Amino acid sequence: MFALNFLKLALVFVAGASSSVSQTTVPANCTRTHTVQAGDTCDTICAQQHVSNFQLMTVNPFINTNCTNLAPGEVLCLGLQGQDCTSIHVVQEGDFCASIATGAGISVGDLLFDNPNVNAVCSNIRVGEVLCVAPVVNGTTTASA
Repeated sequence: MFALNFLKLALVFVAGASSSVSQTTVPANCTRTHTVQAGDTCDTICAQQHVSNFQLMTVNPFINTNCTNLAPGEVLCLGLQGQDCTSIHVVQEGDFCASIATGAGISVGDLLFDNPNVNAVCSNIRVGEVLCVAPVVNGTTTASA
């Protein structure tokens, strides 16, 4: 769902820096934004704003792999028009793909489609990670809360 479309649509331009805070321009088709606060992490933003880690990182390609370069005052895009999964699950200790999918009322196939960063055996999810758990219809994730 998001992998190819977000990579094509997620054009976030980093403008010059004002002091130590980088100023970002969100895409015109961005549906939601979040202004980074002191202490924010990708996991806390994702859980509070109902956005998956994959979606946040894809729409904001300037965020580094470990999400250590967020700056207070920076504006992040949370989702793009027509591609904004707001149905989420925060991974807990003991979770695995089948239990997450069952709890969300979706198939494991839908879970993996929604989260292309998760491998087929679900061995790379981590506690605190936020996953999209929306049903997939005709090869498209439904954007629902």
